[in-house]
Amino acid sequence: MKRHFFAKNGTLAVVMLVMLGMFSCKQNQKKEETDSQDVAEEVTATTDESVLKISLAQWSMHKMIREEGMDPYRFAEKAKEWGFEGLEYVSGLYYPELEKDNFSEEAMKKFVEKSKAESEKYGLENLIIMIDGQGDLAAADEKERKEAVENHYKWVDAAAALGCHSIRVNLNGLMEPEAWTEASVDGLTQLSTYAKGKNINIIVENHGGPSSNAAMLVDVMKQVNMDNCGTLPDFGNFCIKREAGDYYESKCLEEYDKYQGVRELMPYAKAVSAKSYNFDEEGNETAIDYAEMIKIVKEAGYSGYVGVEYEGNELSEEAGILATKELLDKLR
Repeated sequence: MKRHFFAKNGTLAVVMLVMLGMFSCKQNQKKEETDSQDVAEEVTATTDESVLKISLAQWSMHKMIREEGMDPYRFAEKAKEWGFEGLEYVSGLYYPELEKDNFSEEAMKKFVEKSKAESEKYGLENLIIMIDGQGDLAAADEKERKEAVENHYKWVDAAAALGCHSIRVNLNGLMEPEAWTEASVDGLTQLSTYAKGKNINIIVENHGGPSSNAAMLVDVMKQVNMDNCGTLPDFGNFCIKREAGDYYESKCLEEYDKYQGVRELMPYAKAVSAKSYNFDEEGNETAIDYAEMIKIVKEAGYSGYVGVEYEGNELSEEAGILATKELLDKLR
């Protein structure tokens, strides 16, 4: 009886030990699976392409440079200090230096070398050069238009040497809609053809006059129909008629719906400009619904950089830049 008791219970003990071992293995396996899942989720979170990157448009610093005497080559240093990832240069902020040598090949080379060295020093990505004052790409006169196109060549070359993906251009010139469209298509096609061989995009911002009429700018994009020609939707530049008939300065009399405009331009966007002016106590932009704008940008499937471009007067440039970035950080 005792042997039978011990044999029976001994067998039971072995069975229990085996079951405990199997339970322990399953628990370890579950833990490993959970750990693996946690790691996978962490990797996904840090590499999610739907999270927009934030760059800094140098125009946000134009008062620091033009009025306070800051060296424009400190752009990368300041952008890094403020927590940005990419750089959008403004050509006009370097003109005092470049015009001395009449934009010579040597002068342009120095601009590229100094800018590239600074961007590499601070580990930032060069994205765009915004070009102003190089002639009207939508000029009425064909010869004047071609001269403007050729004036932009050196900036295409500079962008390629810097490692940028695009130059931003303006479609200034004619104001009459049909004539503006025809001239714009011609100017953009010429410039985009040159830039294609350099692997550079030509992107147009809604930047006053007919270009701020998004439907008209979309029509131009459709007619040009080149892979390296696109748009740079700006959240704030949608004034299509000003009191003095100018592009930027006088009182705005008529504005294109900014949300509709960005929505229409996004299918052609190769960059996005987050224009800002002023902020309320909660940190929201007072003239632009940023949440709606970012929703439009994301719904378009865009996953590139959004560039901070502060243009207000109530805050200092640094405070405005940081307020815009903080708002984008909440929304992106």
